[in-house]
Amino acid sequence: MGEATGTIIAAVIAFASAVIGAVIAGRYARGGAEAGGRKAVEAALAQVHGQAAAEHWQWVRSQRHQSFAALFAAYAVLDEVLTRLAPEARGSDGLDAAARREVGVGTLEMQAKTSQLALWGPSEANELAYSLTEASMAAVASLLAVVGTNPEGMSAAWSRFVDAREEMAHAHAAFLQRAGEILRDPRQPVS
Repeated sequence: MGEATGTIIAAVIAFASAVIGAVIAGRYARGGAEAGGRKAVEAALAQVHGQAAAEHWQWVRSQRHQSFAALFAAYAVLDEVLTRLAPEARGSDGLDAAARREVGVGTLEMQAKTSQLALWGPSEANELAYSLTEASMAAVASLLAVVGTNPEGMSAAWSRFVDAREEMAHAHAAFLQRAGEILRDPRQPVS
């Protein structure tokens, strides 16, 4: 074998080695690229999921804030109506139709806002909201009982109204405290 043949054989071996090396390197590169691509996709999905979860909780917090504020506004209106109408109810004139309608509308508004709030939870807040509404309705009922009371029973009826208003204020304070805690920690469960 001559030098030329040895060079050709060496060149063929070198070429074959280069091709085989390129194929092997290509397969490893493809496998590495696929693994890297999967990891990149998984990381992107995790980031999107995390961002979506954060946005969801921010939205839930906003909905809770709005429903709590609506209930507080309805409570404030009903409380103002009861405060304003109490002297009239205790007086000999009683309540006229407009005043009775105002009390009824205030009560219905409290019930409606409590029902809306029940969508956003957590369940403890819902229970406190229903307690607040029940206490408010009891105060309204006791005010209306004052209207129909004769002078001899007025003191007892008025005392029941004052007690009912006090229960209404306690229920409001309990709900207000818990609502503040919920809004400061929005990751509490939805009912």
